[in-house]
Amino acid sequence: MLELILAGDYTPNAEQVAARANVSLRTVFRHFEDMDRLYREITSPLEAELRQLAQKPFTANHWKGRILELVDRRSQAFEKLAPYRRAADAHRHRSRQLAEDGQRFARVLREILSSNMPEAFRGSPLHEALDLLLSIETWLRLRGEQGLSPAAAREVLETAVRQLLESAATTA
Repeated sequence: MLELILAGDYTPNAEQVAARANVSLRTVFRHFEDMDRLYREITSPLEAELRQLAQKPFTANHWKGRILELVDRRSQAFEKLAPYRRAADAHRHRSRQLAEDGQRFARVLREILSSNMPEAFRGSPLHEALDLLLSIETWLRLRGEQGLSPAAAREVLETAVRQLLESAATTA
């Protein structure tokens, strides 16, 4: 399934998975109750990798520097996650579990952002704007619909975040 998704097929069915793995359809469903379980199984290693990235200590001492570090970290993570996210999005409307996974992912990203901001800014328009800019949805749009390279998408995000942080300094 991972190979099919990486090849650009975001909605592979069980027959395609079985054919690619060179096993019978019955074998696929012997290991996975349904396609939701298969999707969940492929996300586990990705989530573990993201947790490692999130737990890596920041080098910046000031909160604004840590927010800029988040741009780089999330750019790397989202680029790796993009094909799997597109596949999950294609099935999300049929799967409560995938929808819940997406919501949980957004909450975790928001919590990481919040924990690196001063309390006074949490829930502010600045916080909401940063949460939007540093979301996987923004990354997918920059890379997909806008056709930017990973480096160009990262540069757009860094520029926007820097400008927001500078405006926060003048209004604080």
